[in-house]
Amino acid sequence: MSRSSCARVQWLTIWLGCLFVVTQILSTSHGGFCGAGFRNRSVGGIAIDAHGVVSLPTREDRSLFLKTIRERTPKTPDAMTAPVGLRRISLRKLDEAIRTARRDRHGMLPDEINYLAGLQRIEYVLVYPEERDIVLAGPGEGWTVNEQGDVVGVTTGRPVLHLDDLLVALRSTSDARAEGITLSIDPTEEGRRNLDSYLKKVKQFSPAAVAGMEKALGPQQISVTGVPVDSHFARVMLAADFHMKRIAMQLDPSPIEELPSFVQMMQQSRTRPTNLMPRWWLACDYKPLSRSEDGLAWRLDGGVKAMTEDEIVTSGSVTGTGKANPLAQKWADQMTKNYEQLSVKQAAFGHLRNLMDMCVVAALIEKEDLLGLAGLTAPTLLSDEAALEVITWHAPKSIATQCSFLRAGREWIVTASGGVDIDPWQVVAKSEVDDQVAPIRAKSTPAADAPWWWN
Repeated sequence: MSRSSCARVQWLTIWLGCLFVVTQILSTSHGGFCGAGFRNRSVGGIAIDAHGVVSLPTREDRSLFLKTIRERTPKTPDAMTAPVGLRRISLRKLDEAIRTARRDRHGMLPDEINYLAGLQRIEYVLVYPEERDIVLAGPGEGWTVNEQGDVVGVTTGRPVLHLDDLLVALRSTSDARAEGITLSIDPTEEGRRNLDSYLKKVKQFSPAAVAGMEKALGPQQISVTGVPVDSHFARVMLAADFHMKRIAMQLDPSPIEELPSFVQMMQQSRTRPTNLMPRWWLACDYKPLSRSEDGLAWRLDGGVKAMTEDEIVTSGSVTGTGKANPLAQKWADQMTKNYEQLSVKQAAFGHLRNLMDMCVVAALIEKEDLLGLAGLTAPTLLSDEAALEVITWHAPKSIATQCSFLRAGREWIVTASGGVDIDPWQVVAKSEVDDQVAPIRAKSTPAADAPWWWN
């Protein structure tokens, strides 16, 4: 976009994407009550048609979804209700429990399996060669359905892990290593050229001009690598990216006071951005993995970081500068600092952090050959060809452009793009011995007669 084009307009923020709310797998997935039509029409506050076009569901669809998922999500089993610092899950026995449940329940899985016993994070990966097992451990508690239709912890409000996401993470390690796991929402080059041409004709901004910009830029294209685009996993990435941009560009109020919008920061700043485009994306932010001396116990310590870089648009093409606008960097740092609090207020961010934990675990298992070390086979969890398939949804392909018109002291245009970048192999490349990890393994040894989860 040329500087002369920018000089003709009032300060206009453009968010590249349309309204999208975090999706939710229903409580009776893997053989549940609802067909694909219901899921794609209203689940999670979005509608996706057979062509992959994302739009808003009706108010009736929203109400029906929340009512239905609450009716179909039974009370948490009493043994799982109380919050605990460490809830353990045996991968060997989970695999067996899935096969048993599918055989005895006509292919359907109970909530406690779909929601992995209410596990809310994976903090430890523990290997037991004697038991031919790998145990995942982290905080857990009972669950409930919040007002947005997300299944979250009854006391913390943090989203629980989903079996479907774990399946995708475990089965996508090769793709993650080869191309990374990414999501991006971007306008086409043609759309950028159309917008530049349109702006040259605009002399005064009005609601009609804003609508003209939305039409000129056209639908944004959604691209996904490393995981199936029609999976819940991909929808979580899209939801997190959406909410980040909505908050940054003040299209939605920030759910926490500690994180003002980027627009607010611009209004309060004496400086204004140039014709560079701030790009924000969410990436892994982990410390080196902690491990025992024998490599049988591992601890994860990390989460999500907001990243930023300025971009230049020239004749419809985009070039990264490798530099960050100080104001855009400040906003990214604030989001990173408050990410844990955001994860409670907006479940999409917590879901994304859970995805990253699961991807790091999957990459660790592959890199260190923990399956071979444990002598573990888990065909139901690990095989794409197994009877347990990942639930598919209409794959999102495009999102309409949405603009928000704001006045400021100077005339400018700000465009925001970005996405999600999950690189678990970079995380597992660094580790260090920690004497405090081995005792956790000693306390978590699975008993021969233990169920697939325990506290």
